[in-house]
Amino acid sequence: MRKKVTVVGAGFVGATTAQRLAEGDHCDVILIDIPDKEGPTKGKALDMMESAPLLGFDAHITGTADFADIKGSDIVVVTAGVARKPGMSREDLIGINANIVKSVSNEIKIHAPDAIVIMVSNPLDVTTYVASQVTGFPKERVIGMAGVLDSARYQSFIAMELNVSMRDVNAMVLGGHGDQMVPLPQYSTVSGIPITELMDQATIDRIVARTRKGGGEIVNLLGDGSAYYAPSASVVEMVDSILFNRRRLLPCAAYLNGEYGLNDLYIGVPVYLGPNGIDEILELKLTDAEQQQLRDSAEVVKATVAEVSL
Repeated sequence: MRKKVTVVGAGFVGATTAQRLAEGDHCDVILIDIPDKEGPTKGKALDMMESAPLLGFDAHITGTADFADIKGSDIVVVTAGVARKPGMSREDLIGINANIVKSVSNEIKIHAPDAIVIMVSNPLDVTTYVASQVTGFPKERVIGMAGVLDSARYQSFIAMELNVSMRDVNAMVLGGHGDQMVPLPQYSTVSGIPITELMDQATIDRIVARTRKGGGEIVNLLGDGSAYYAPSASVVEMVDSILFNRRRLLPCAAYLNGEYGLNDLYIGVPVYLGPNGIDEILELKLTDAEQQQLRDSAEVVKATVAEVSL
């Protein structure tokens, strides 16, 4: 039997995620949105299906507004919510998106109680915490996407700076999905060579600063809406590791219970992803400065969570 992945929200991020999953023949896909958007959601799903003979995939894509259709989903990806506009921070979205995530999480709890949940809606660390609390699912089955995206942006900027292949760059970003994220130069390499050996500190600092503002840079350039190509690719990387038990080591928003000296919050850390969700959290050896940055990032996340009524 083919695996089944539901994508909640048929906007740019959701639709692009559904398309990438289908084209990769990873699974059958349910694309779901609110009743007012049922027609466009079904239209997007049908359009994707009609590309199958040309692209050579057999995945079935269903557009719907009925949460009963998500029954049996192995993974539910939640992209629903309001996108950022220029001048807005991710935290500015908390009131609207938290309520949307509460509603969606209740539906997931009812109709897909065995699913793994991957959160994409911003502010990411907070919505992941909300989804975990509302569903009551085991913490390893509720995961936030952002670390994969932030690390991809960091890798891209490193590769562009050094004029090297993107394939040769590996990088790691921890912390909350916001301006307080914690890129780790000591764990960032080009073909195994630390970037500290390839560029000076001023250049590294500039790339780190750009990484922290990476989402906002795209929001400002687009003028209306936020990124969706890189976020959707990040989701697919996570889904692939879970569905096919690849046990990839990826930075994701995970629930911490003492790891890194932090408790009762979701924040970006390296995790092994397998068929049960998070198999294991890896605790890296951080410098005192990096550990402090991670604590500072955690305080921002906790303060934003405190604004949400659960």
